[in-house]
Amino acid sequence: MSFITLFTEGSTGGTTSGGFNFMPIIMIVLLVVVFFFMYRSNKKQERQANEMRNNLEVGDEVTTIGGIVGEIVSIKDETITIETSKDRTKIRFLKTAIRNVDVSAAQKRGEVPMNDKPAEKSAKIEKAEMVDDKKEAVEEAPKADEEK
Repeated sequence: MSFITLFTEGSTGGTTSGGFNFMPIIMIVLLVVVFFFMYRSNKKQERQANEMRNNLEVGDEVTTIGGIVGEIVSIKDETITIETSKDRTKIRFLKTAIRNVDVSAAQKRGEVPMNDKPAEKSAKIEKAEMVDDKKEAVEEAPKADEEK
């Protein structure tokens, strides 16, 4: 069976009445497009992570991929040393082990304004704030009625 007959025969093995079957070609093209977008998004994330790791400074508060939080006290070629507690425990990591920068040294110095609210809040905190807001609204409503 030749390559051309694979596309000209239907699923039952006979020839189709319409001639050429485009379905396999469409599936291959869709597969290539999906892989292209997956590759592109992974490259973008990798580029952002490398940029973050190259811009690390002494004084940044970071979180590692293992969940250890600390402040950078020294940076060498491919390693950094972070201080993790009040006891000044120092641990050395590879730069690639840094997941994100929580507070940059520039924010600590006041060069960059600190965010009022963290970008990601847990659902429990948001629910607690909503409950507090409702309680405050209920407490304020009777006070408004008493003033009249």
